[in-house]
Amino acid sequence: MSAAHFRTLDPTALKPAEWHQFMLGAVAPRPVAFVSTVDAAGAVNLSPYSFFNAFSSNPPILIFSPANRVRDNTQKHTLENVRAVPECVINIANYPLVEQMSLASTEYGRGVNEFVKAGFTEVASERVRPPRALECPAAFECVVQDIIPLGTQNGGGNLVICRVVLAHFREDTINASGLGIDPHRFDPVARLGGDWYCRTSPETLFEVPKPNRNLGLGFDLLPPGIRHSAVLTGNNLGRLANLEANDLPTPDEVSAFRHNPLVQQALEANLTDPNRALHHLAQHLLHEGRVVDAWKALLLAD
Repeated sequence: MSAAHFRTLDPTALKPAEWHQFMLGAVAPRPVAFVSTVDAAGAVNLSPYSFFNAFSSNPPILIFSPANRVRDNTQKHTLENVRAVPECVINIANYPLVEQMSLASTEYGRGVNEFVKAGFTEVASERVRPPRALECPAAFECVVQDIIPLGTQNGGGNLVICRVVLAHFREDTINASGLGIDPHRFDPVARLGGDWYCRTSPETLFEVPKPNRNLGLGFDLLPPGIRHSAVLTGNNLGRLANLEANDLPTPDEVSAFRHNPLVQQALEANLTDPNRALHHLAQHLLHEGRVVDAWKALLLAD
């Protein structure tokens, strides 16, 4: 890998709007909290926030941050509302709703109902006062446990710590086991920098085996010929290093694999550089999830 060139920035040396674009462009993708709130008089507000994530499952805690406006340091109606009525619903909008959700971020005047402006249907919540959005495939009714200001300047965040008291998930998004969400059916979106979003469609989904299910070898125990491969990527090496030592193929298994037709085909395709041919074969096997066979090919090369 050739040496990379970096631009080093001091946040305090840039205008808030300039730093905002760099940080949000790099810290991405970010899930979006589509938050409904009410003010003391019961007027409803609905607005999206991409400073958002889950921070605890027990107790169930979600946190979003309606930051002070970068341009003029004013505060959002959502923040004013949760101070007055410490409850909210964090709706989750998916791809079919992303343009409507974006429309709700328009800075309408106080008292304007974004449910109406953006075409969402209010559904009465069961345990909190703000309504939820019927069209959203998931919604979390929350009480606000705390609000923590992070700064008083332009762009200063305000952490709204929300405890989930009830949740709603559309039946057609639940996976076959009934114990979670199917990402193929949920079709979630996330925020990037500028006007950009991304969609986790079926074509972009992939699985990575969790390392905490086993005690993987680690990069440091990969043979040098594998660790410094000109073919294998960091992802490839990470998958190889996640195998436990006692699951590595034996010398006899490696020797027997030499007669596998895939090995013969790979070697015939690159007679001048058999090691490179075997590394390409191992990469192909890793893409198919055949980690042990990939190790066999690499140990033949090594």
